[in-house]
Amino acid sequence: MSGDHYFTSSPESELKLRTFSARLSGQSYELTTANGIFSPDRIDLGTQVLLSSTPAPPAAGHLLDLGCGWGPISLTLALESPDATVWAVDVNERALQLVRLNAERLGLMNVNAVLPSDVPADVRFSTIWSNPPIRVGKNELHGMLEHWLPRLAPGSDAWLVVQRNLGSDSLQAWMQATLGDRIAVQRATSSKGYRVLRARRTGSVPDSAE
Repeated sequence: MSGDHYFTSSPESELKLRTFSARLSGQSYELTTANGIFSPDRIDLGTQVLLSSTPAPPAAGHLLDLGCGWGPISLTLALESPDATVWAVDVNERALQLVRLNAERLGLMNVNAVLPSDVPADVRFSTIWSNPPIRVGKNELHGMLEHWLPRLAPGSDAWLVVQRNLGSDSLQAWMQATLGDRIAVQRATSSKGYRVLRARRTGSVPDSAE
């Protein structure tokens, strides 16, 4: 049995592609997914809550999907904001390959599916949408949010969906305590056991990327 997790960088299990139908931005599409990634058979419930609860993304600028998986958030951002540049970021190489494949299938030329280290340090984001990988552990998760959330452009929002039973309220409290001088955090909505957290970048000058 494979020990792969969705946050494994290079899954060792044999690649098994599959196709399925999913609704993105109000339309149905035939998409490709595979084993060794997060939620390979459907759009998971947390992502569904995020996509149904979040206002339309900015029409232009740099948009970030943090922990993109096979790409339901990235593809939605690209479909709804064709003039924007969408950064689909994940540590799982197989997931990134699937995002590229699905973007090509949908004719989307504005998606960059890359490892975290491949995002240029000077890029600032007009929005961040994320179903963050809670199960990587608090230290890893906190480090990820401390790195990416300050890279929002001033006045821009991040939208994070977190299952209530997996610590959404404690994560909100940590974000307020740790990033409160730069990021204003509030609970935007609750649905189906999930919280959607809104984190707005305050101040006039973004921090330098670490």
